[in-house]
Amino acid sequence: MTNEAARFNVVDCGRRWGKTLLGQDVLIELVLEGQPVAWLAPTYKYLANAWRDLVRVLQPVITDHSKTEHHMRLVGGGIIDGWTMHEAPGRGRKYARVVVDEATLEAELMQKWLVDIRPTLTDLQGDAWFLSTPKGHNGFWQMYQWGLDPERTDWHCWQFPTSSNPYIATAEIEAAKRDLPERIFEQEYLAMFLEDAGGVFRRVMEAATLVQQEQPTPNRQYIFGVDWGKSEDFTVIAIWDVAAKHLVYMDRFNQIEYRVQRQRLGALYERWQPTTVIAESNSMGEPVIEQLRADGMRIQGFTTTNASKTQIIESLALGFERGDIKMINDPVLIGELQAYEVERLPSGNWRYNAPEGFHDDCVMAAAIGYHGVTDSGPMIFLI
Repeated sequence: MTNEAARFNVVDCGRRWGKTLLGQDVLIELVLEGQPVAWLAPTYKYLANAWRDLVRVLQPVITDHSKTEHHMRLVGGGIIDGWTMHEAPGRGRKYARVVVDEATLEAELMQKWLVDIRPTLTDLQGDAWFLSTPKGHNGFWQMYQWGLDPERTDWHCWQFPTSSNPYIATAEIEAAKRDLPERIFEQEYLAMFLEDAGGVFRRVMEAATLVQQEQPTPNRQYIFGVDWGKSEDFTVIAIWDVAAKHLVYMDRFNQIEYRVQRQRLGALYERWQPTTVIAESNSMGEPVIEQLRADGMRIQGFTTTNASKTQIIESLALGFERGDIKMINDPVLIGELQAYEVERLPSGNWRYNAPEGFHDDCVMAAAIGYHGVTDSGPMIFLI
């Protein structure tokens, strides 16, 4: 691979492919020749992990090391500096090689490259490696396009799916394909650049074929999913037909006292006679749920954490992708589903949210109810 390298190299790869190890190898290659090099990461956590590995591997030849400043000098005069991207990485330094790990996580990658990083390579005519799993059409994607451009002979790019790592079991990749929404699998394991990579739900319009059902069908079982709101947010009650996996009714309202919300939910409960109601228990949800239990309602509390939210959102996304779900053709619900986003946190976990300025109350009510319909994964209700 390094035999094909140009001066500036972009490696687009799936999760667990081994990009960090590749970056360490190309950095060590030059530093052992006595050259100054640098490792750049989006956050301190990413930098600390890679720095620890570099220190462990190079320990026998380190002559000077500062853990706090992320600086080490080796036998033969080679130097490694570590930087986070929120700093002005490398300002005032000169390097023979720079490795940028998890490049796509840096929102200002292009500006950092042009203003801060590129000038550090001028004195020694140094080279650079940009390593990452993709995330939409951002700065990392633009650099990848440069690598594809035959006119930019100083740029080269590669694309490696996770499956090209011989140490990752095929069964693990197949399991991820079954468990993850299609777009996430394509991005994270196939290393595909998706134009709307932040999106979560697919085939929404294919599912939105139902007319809102005002009355229950005899001999059918129903489950309610409830997401509470009061002022800015909305309270949403989503009603699912369990056997059909149809979202058949939705009530959405805000700026109503919790007492009135309980009454509104109670009226729907009497009409539909659901098997159970699953309602968010965070914040003010728990006392409302306790009062509804005291009123005789069959209700379970759902505690929303990043982990539990990830579980129910991915379950709902899979339901849409597999064509299991039908739902009412409601413009607010459709809009929330189509706008919903996912982002990868520095920890490697996912965070699902509506875009800034948008609501996700319909999505959450639908997802909470659908989790009850499918009973997927460990029970994360508060009984």
